[in-house]
Amino acid sequence: MRLVSVNVGLPREVAWKGRSVSTGIFKEPVPGRVTLRRLNLDGDRQADLSVHGGADKAVYAYPSEHYPSWRGELAGMELPFGMFGENLTTEGLAEGAVSIGDRFRVGTAELVVTQPRLPCYKLALKFGRDDMVKRFLASARTGFYFSVSREGEVGAGDAVSLIDRDPNNVAVGDITRLYVSKRYSPAEVETVHRATRVQALPEGWRAYFQERLEKLGYGV
Repeated sequence: MRLVSVNVGLPREVAWKGRSVSTGIFKEPVPGRVTLRRLNLDGDRQADLSVHGGADKAVYAYPSEHYPSWRGELAGMELPFGMFGENLTTEGLAEGAVSIGDRFRVGTAELVVTQPRLPCYKLALKFGRDDMVKRFLASARTGFYFSVSREGEVGAGDAVSLIDRDPNNVAVGDITRLYVSKRYSPAEVETVHRATRVQALPEGWRAYFQERLEKLGYGV
């Protein structure tokens, strides 16, 4: 497992459907080593802190393995690393194999997986496609967020090492699948129960799943 690219960007004003939108989704690869702090990388900022950024969304990672699939689906579109707004383009970290709460060492920093990425309209803005939000979520190629448990420096080519695996074993992909599912199988109900016990999963997510269980009559 390793970092393929480190990408940063500052918010900019972009015209979108007749109005001006401030967005930090435009990220570009940077050379050398970059300091990773509690809330973001040096040289990187989020535009709307009500839905982006914060300790639970300090760093967004996206698997490089997804890029060939997108290039096939979006023929003719340039897709450099950072295109999905990710800070870290990774290799060997798939949503189905990485669990919420897993702890990793990247360079001299330590990171904890917190949640999948749910796309907003700014992804459509970035790609210039109204269908991009729905397409992205349906693909299950969401990437995921990290919180920063130890600040440090990271750079392209750094190894990504697993320090500790969360005992609840709820994969990033499980969270996305359970979020979009209209009904839960018995096995999925059990996964949801485990998800509510993952301390690294933000409170908003745990409350959402608790409410879903209560509505379905399963309790918590």
